[in-house]
Amino acid sequence: MAHKKIAKTAKRRLTILTPIVILAVGYFAFTLITTGVQLFQLNNEEKQLKEQLKDLKGQSEELKTEITKLQDKDYVARYARENYLYTKDGEYVIKVDTEEEEKEDNKFVLDESYIIYGAIGLGLFVILYIIFKHRKKKKEKSLKQKKTSRKNR
Repeated sequence: MAHKKIAKTAKRRLTILTPIVILAVGYFAFTLITTGVQLFQLNNEEKQLKEQLKDLKGQSEELKTEITKLQDKDYVARYARENYLYTKDGEYVIKVDTEEEEKEDNKFVLDESYIIYGAIGLGLFVILYIIFKHRKKKKEKSLKQKKTSRKNR
């Protein structure tokens, strides 16, 4: 009788404590995973922000040098002639399109999708070739078996 009482109380304890332990372990696992994901995301964001800071510092230096250059009147005049097509008296502006040259250079560049489609087509061709070769061997084997079975009769 005492043995049954102990088994019942142990069973009750297990039925009460098992869900609590499972919930606790689940909560800790969930917290661990979410914290790890957040840490990973923050680490990536930190890297991106450091890269942006580096780029912005470089741009700041470029702008400072540009400001010092713009203080020079000769530089401003040359800059305006090059970028905004201003001319001195007696000068003519001839504009050359570089887009046509770029189109000719990129004429033979293949799109990635064509390469992928070609690889898929080649793969299908190889698979079909193997299937037909296998069927042909099966037919030849079955013909040989029929011939040998006729000879044995």
